[in-house]
Amino acid sequence: MTTTTPQAHTGGNNRGHRGASFSGRSPRGGREGGNRGGRGGKLGGGPHRGGRPKFFEKPEFDQKIIDTKRVTRVVSGGRRFNFKIIMVVGDRNGRVGVGTGKGGDTALAIEKALRSAKRNILTISRTKDGSIPHEVSAKYSSARVRIMPASGRGLIAGSSLRVVLDLAGVRDVVAKVISPSKNSLNIAQAAVEALKTISSKTKRHDTNTRMKTNDTNENTA
Repeated sequence: MTTTTPQAHTGGNNRGHRGASFSGRSPRGGREGGNRGGRGGKLGGGPHRGGRPKFFEKPEFDQKIIDTKRVTRVVSGGRRFNFKIIMVVGDRNGRVGVGTGKGGDTALAIEKALRSAKRNILTISRTKDGSIPHEVSAKYSSARVRIMPASGRGLIAGSSLRVVLDLAGVRDVVAKVISPSKNSLNIAQAAVEALKTISSKTKRHDTNTRMKTNDTNENTA
């Protein structure tokens, strides 16, 4: 009388059961991959595989680094190196600012310079064409600049003076550095001081015009 081995029979059933239970799973996007976003899944693995595209918001200000310096300090234990960043930020629509930042690495220095430039934001007065209403000049430390309106000529300037005017959105002007100074920070600060005079003169002119109008109305009444 022959008897069948229960282990062999049980093993065959288990192997068949395993094959049935795992037959629906595929490592390349089967039933599970379709639900969880494998290859060709519903959710997808990226922007080119059915995923939702990511939209990045445009920053409020454009920024540009005009100078980078490595500062060395000698201490008792040796030398320590820091980085100094000079940055200009602006929205190209009448707002601009200059800032500096120092840090042990460039990333930290850039972050500090960006915060400093945003704190020093200046709003300037421009004409309808994006130019300036009159000629201005200013001096900061050893740098002296002059900005003159020039209709239809675009932006003619150099050095960090051009960066400040470009990020401020000023067009159709001729700007010159009329001093031997080549310091980028001083030139940028002189440009900001010159643009400040536009704002102050324009406000003073508007105030005088408003006062004259009120006096005229009172006399007429």
